Amino acid sequence: MAFKISGLLTGLALSTALAASALASDLPSRKGAPPVPVAPSITWFDIAVSVKGMTDYNFRGISQTDRKPAIQGGAELQFYDNLVYAGVYASNVDLATSPPAEIDFYGGIRPKFGPVTVDVGVWQYYYPSEKQYIDTAGVYWTPKNTDYTEVYGKLSYNFEDKLILGANVFYAWDWLGTGASGTYASVTAKYNLPFLEGLSVSGEFGHYWLGTTNLAIWSTVPPTNLPDYAYWNAGLSYTWKNLTADVRYHDTNLSKSDCFLLTADPRGIVSGSGRSKWCNPTVVATLSFDITASSVGIFAPK
Repeated sequence: MAFKISGLLTGLALSTALAASALASDLPSRKGAPPVPVAPSITWFDIAVSVKGMTDYNFRGISQTDRKPAIQGGAELQFYDNLVYAGVYASNVDLATSPPAEIDFYGGIRPKFGPVTVDVGVWQYYYPSEKQYIDTAGVYWTPKNTDYTEVYGKLSYNFEDKLILGANVFYAWDWLGTGASGTYASVTAKYNLPFLEGLSVSGEFGHYWLGTTNLAIWSTVPPTNLPDYAYWNAGLSYTWKNLTADVRYHDTNLSKSDCFLLTADPRGIVSGSGRSKWCNPTVVATLSFDITASSVGIFAPK
């Protein structure tokens, strides 16, 4: 009798195990089916808009506004995830030739290869309604037209959005309409500080190689070898949403007389000193607003 009860219990256990096994085979696997690959979305067209206010428009170490504030703004058309771009940018200026503004037109390509970004393009600097500076003695101090074109190449490497290193080269065959060539090369670095999101330190060190002016530009001024110089900046930036505040120190190794030679600062002409403070050390504060159409749902990929 005991043998029969034991056999019956064993049979029930076996049948229960088989049934549980069968039920388990009908349940979905925890691992699940492999996810279906999702094709990356592409922003075929976008518009980036930028507006800036600054205490001084400092360009490669030289004030473009006679140490006064500047308001700048521009728009950039971007195609195929910002691979190809074209834009326009403008700023008020206070220069020897008295243009009411600087208007820049530019375009290029920005291919990305993982953490590496390459940027190659052309930049046109346009200064409308210029007036050649001629003093009372009939000496020509500036060209009639200081518009010029630059070609450039930039390379940057992004270390996991913590550190970004860059190298840049710009070349102009007729720098500021003087007939002299101008080559500017620099290295840059930006480090996003870990203790506060949006806070970063950055800097640049560059060198300008300038050539010899063309006699045909000034009828009374012989060809002049323009001075090469070094330029550097370092600053602290904080970005919150679309706003960025930046405080930056700028400096060059130009003497006041070499600075005057490059700028024709009217103060140096009127005073007869032949000197300029436009290349002196300075601290510039900037507040900028940047936005793209895709970030507000316009032209964004579906």
